[in-house]
Amino acid sequence: MALLGKLLKRGMELRETLEQNYTSPFDLQKNELRKLLITAKDTYFGRFHYFDTILNGFKNQDEHLFYQYFKSNVPIYNYEKINEEWWSQSREGIKGVTWPGKVKYYALSSGTSSASSKYIPVTSDMIKSIRKTSVRQLLSISKYDLPPEFFEKGILMVGGSTDLKFNGRYFEGDLSGITTSQVPFWFQHFYKPGKKISAAPDWNQKLNEMVEKAPQWDIGVVVGVPAWIQILIEKIVHRYELSSIHDLWPNLQFFVHGGVSFKPYKKGFEKLLARPLMYLETYLASEGFIAFQDRVDSSAMKLVMNNGIFYEFIPFTSGNFDEDGQVYPQATTYKIDEIEEGMDYAILLSTNAGSWRYLIGDVIRFTDLDQMELIITGRTKHFLSLCGEHLSMDNMNCAMVQTAETLNINVKEFTVSGESCDSLFAHRWYIGTDDPVDVEWLKSTLDQNLKKLNDDYAVERGAALKEIFVEVVPVERFYEWMRINGKEGGQNKFPRVLKGERLKSWQGLLENSLDSPKN
Repeated sequence: MALLGKLLKRGMELRETLEQNYTSPFDLQKNELRKLLITAKDTYFGRFHYFDTILNGFKNQDEHLFYQYFKSNVPIYNYEKINEEWWSQSREGIKGVTWPGKVKYYALSSGTSSASSKYIPVTSDMIKSIRKTSVRQLLSISKYDLPPEFFEKGILMVGGSTDLKFNGRYFEGDLSGITTSQVPFWFQHFYKPGKKISAAPDWNQKLNEMVEKAPQWDIGVVVGVPAWIQILIEKIVHRYELSSIHDLWPNLQFFVHGGVSFKPYKKGFEKLLARPLMYLETYLASEGFIAFQDRVDSSAMKLVMNNGIFYEFIPFTSGNFDEDGQVYPQATTYKIDEIEEGMDYAILLSTNAGSWRYLIGDVIRFTDLDQMELIITGRTKHFLSLCGEHLSMDNMNCAMVQTAETLNINVKEFTVSGESCDSLFAHRWYIGTDDPVDVEWLKSTLDQNLKKLNDDYAVERGAALKEIFVEVVPVERFYEWMRINGKEGGQNKFPRVLKGERLKSWQGLLENSLDSPKN
């Protein structure tokens, strides 16, 4: 396999990458939507929404008319609406509902915004697109100054089980389990932990098997959600009485992470290392592979504009979303050539898996329009604005990192909820750390950091946001809640904001833990 290492080191560029580098974002995206509409025009969804008429807009001298036709004929969909009206029929085995043919796979989303899991269609076309983008990201590592031998090292991918559940009509499971089950033959030499361990349905079983196999692997790249990767490495270090993971894997140089901000985890994670790693962020959602970190000198991610997804952007403002993060039907939407740097946008996707103008719930911000690079700033429902404080997930992550640094503690998880306080409002923070800490100092430091990061928060803390409460919770309680709710391992992550039934479930767990007899 040495030849592959040399080819990767040379930094081969795929046709798709070259096309994106030398074509305007508008032209790339216009062509992508045209291809999607042509492919799906004879589906039930395509006929109902007059895809033939929309396609006529591409022939007009007005090069933007196609988008007016598209917006006029296809409404904005959230999961509940598109599932009830369309995807539920597809799961009954009906072919050609929102995409040609029968949908063989459904990804169960992590469900951080609602109590129940969502069934997101994953077509063979989407799997091919994800595979292509994954190779593009792999090739981007060639931009770093690494010897050819590095590209022969193992890649440990910690995701959901590849032993997918079949209900007689389709397979369902974690997206990482679906895509890993489709790993191409040439990649199997690099891929760890291998098919057998990947198929284990039980997270703890998979974890223990990886720990036992770890000395047999020479790992150069680790891929996964930060919390679960950290747990795995902690177990390996403890099991073999290591000073750091580099004692076992001396060639480990990259951590490819996604699904949640890495900032709050970095301090604790680096205690397990002998030397710093290079961190690459990836934006792979259940609905498609959206972006990945492409440049050595940038921490933002490059939007993938020519691989089966058409993007629209909704300014994340009170004019477009209500206080619960629900989008208004007539919300203002923009295509790729109409966006601005520094503004927060919720994303709509139309994809080759049969999503159409679908609100995935993420909020992003473009940091460099020349490079089409972005960061994820939060979720439409993972923010708090009880009285106009507009506290985003990005604010929360940054404030928690700063607070942990000031107090020299390791915060592994945290979440926050809103509540009434007399006739006004309050935030309640649940902070997961096993380190000793003065709760009042923690509360004061966190509050001050939030005021510095968010002017609206600072104003409301002197007005309607009367109080913040802080509860220090053992880290194990967070993992226990994930386990109870079937969200352990894989791509799952603990929600940063708790509301509704999930908040009741969390509070119930904590109350039961307090009532349990202490050994």
